[in-house]
Amino acid sequence: MYPEHTDRTPAVRAPEVHQPTPLTPAAPYPAPLVPVQPHAVPTVASIVLPDGRVVTGYAMSPVQPEPVAAKPAASRAAVNVALGGVGFLAVCGGLLLLTTFIAALAALIHQLIILAAVIFGGWIAVQVFGTSGHRDGTTVNIRKAVIKRNHFHG
Repeated sequence: MYPEHTDRTPAVRAPEVHQPTPLTPAAPYPAPLVPVQPHAVPTVASIVLPDGRVVTGYAMSPVQPEPVAAKPAASRAAVNVALGGVGFLAVCGGLLLLTTFIAALAALIHQLIILAAVIFGGWIAVQVFGTSGHRDGTTVNIRKAVIKRNHFHG
């Protein structure tokens, strides 16, 4: 597909021969299991059913269930769930008290702000509408007054 280079002479190399080496496993694989027939053939039992049919089969000894170990009165999971529920209720009660405390504190701050506004407003009202003993300006007493340049002489 591509043209060969003709300006150089090709180098001649000796062919390299690689011989594959067989892999030997470190431990041989175990032989596959071959099914083994039992040494003694079990006895065959035949049963005649009430309708006259005969059923033939091998006699089997009944399988005895393993004895059940004594279980504790309450399992660990049940105890853990119960303790978790008690802890959750304790936390919920604490959170309820905490939210009640925060609401009461907010109401107290609200009342203090209103009280400060009422007191400050009352002080301003007294300053604006109240009379003081000394005011700049002219006080005139018509009966006995002598008025002279913003001063009262009696």
